[in-house]
Amino acid sequence: MHTGKANFLAVMGAQWGDEGKGKIIDFLAARADVVARFQGGNNAGHTVVVGKEVFKLHHVPSGILSPGTLCLLGSGMVINPVVLVEELAELERRGVDTGSLRISGKAHVIMDYHQALDQANEIFLGAKKIGTTGRGIGPAYADKAYRRGLRMIDFVEPERLRKRLADILPLQNRILQRVYDHPGYDLEELLERCRPASERLRPLVEDVSLLLEQQISRGKRVLFEGAQGTLLDIDHGTYPYVTASSTVSAAIGTGLGIGPHRIGEVLGVAKAYTTRVGEGPFPTEESGEQGRRLRERGFEYGTTTGRPRRCGWFDAVVARYAARVNGLTGLAVTKLDVLTGLETVRLAEGYRFRGQTIRELPVNLADLSDCEPVYRDMPGWGEELTAARSLEDLPAAARAYLEALEESVGVRVALISVGPERSQTITPPGSYLAGWQ
Repeated sequence: MHTGKANFLAVMGAQWGDEGKGKIIDFLAARADVVARFQGGNNAGHTVVVGKEVFKLHHVPSGILSPGTLCLLGSGMVINPVVLVEELAELERRGVDTGSLRISGKAHVIMDYHQALDQANEIFLGAKKIGTTGRGIGPAYADKAYRRGLRMIDFVEPERLRKRLADILPLQNRILQRVYDHPGYDLEELLERCRPASERLRPLVEDVSLLLEQQISRGKRVLFEGAQGTLLDIDHGTYPYVTASSTVSAAIGTGLGIGPHRIGEVLGVAKAYTTRVGEGPFPTEESGEQGRRLRERGFEYGTTTGRPRRCGWFDAVVARYAARVNGLTGLAVTKLDVLTGLETVRLAEGYRFRGQTIRELPVNLADLSDCEPVYRDMPGWGEELTAARSLEDLPAAARAYLEALEESVGVRVALISVGPERSQTITPPGSYLAGWQ
């Protein structure tokens, strides 16, 4: 039996998403009994490299690639059943056993009309668009709040689905037709499109809260998988340029139906630089040659959308904020190898804001647009890092950069990634993650 706080580990994004959580979770999942996801939908994308195979996951937890690991989709998620079935079929085609996946019956369903509403609203906003993925995430969460949403327990029962859709569809069609000049959807056609996914997913729908509590009570080792990043949180992010769910560690309890005392260590994942996709403020963004270099060397294109990511230097102000709102107990630094070849590496330790130097984010995160980074410049390194397997293998300048990150963020580095493969991961001496290898 596994015991101890570190056996319940949350992996959270400490920037604007795309930090490399999929690789970190996959690395740790080999020693996990359960990997549970608690929020978001197929707007999230985790790229995982296993040997020569590259897997792009959207709904399914990264633990699916570790045989025998129970993978859970919690009630805080919104799920597109048609897309999920396609994702499972692709994994199975590539030899991955998906039989360990279970889905909360309380998770809400993304329907075609949610995607249509999402895309139409972005067009309507024009230059003021949010920059969503167009996957229907926001409208699905809005319907949840309006109490007119569909849940997985409705979706997998044909008669219940017919009744719920018959009640819901007239209003959705009215909005689409009168506000957005969209033709709307036919009930029978929509039901027919849903039928194969309903049949495929019916055996996987369970009470995930109960299932997870049973696993925890038996002493199983649990990974809580976050999607997106802290600065995209609906409450604590750069509103309105955020996702529609809560992405911070406190949402684990509500999104999975467990008490907050069940959450142990909280590992924040951050790139050795910073990226974001979509609209919104980004103080350390480099729009010139330096940003292009980071994008190309780091292959910074969205897993879900393929959109090029905006790139810039590491922002310790953002990382300190993420440490505070998540209660981070460790930091996983990814893509350190991407910085190889730079004469100087920079990290923002504070901002100049309205004539003052500040070390914490302004209360109104929209004011980030008026913040100018205060950088600490450090010597770069020319050595390739991809073969490093210990802290001692890293050049002195790279180690000094990591120490500066620790000092600026106030959280110890517990894991370092120097490449996309599982083996390209370093666990520093004294890290509480030593037991997860």
